[in-house]
Amino acid sequence: MIRSTILILALLATPVLADDYERVTDRGAFVDLVGGKNLTSLGVRLTVAASGAIGGRAFGRDVSGEWAWNDGYFCRTMQAGDRVFARNCQLVERQGDRLRFIADRGKGDTADLRIR
Repeated sequence: MIRSTILILALLATPVLADDYERVTDRGAFVDLVGGKNLTSLGVRLTVAASGAIGGRAFGRDVSGEWAWNDGYFCRTMQAGDRVFARNCQLVERQGDRLRFIADRGKGDTADLRIR
């Protein structure tokens, strides 16, 4: 539990590496990017379905959740193992095959995931 929490926090606190990311502003564009693909990072493999479901694994734990697109933000609730992540609306940016999720409507921690 402690190990997975630390690793998830590390993923959410990925430092900002470049400013040449392009904001994803609508649901359709987001679904086009992630539909039928995995979002990956070290120890993380997630799917984000057009239906609003989130699934996969993170650091040996099953991940499940739901998402919706609200006012230009990816809003999700999620659970990894026995840890519950409350609803959070995140700004989404893209650079090539990478997506950056910035919590708290673009004012919080970041998570960078590769589209595969």
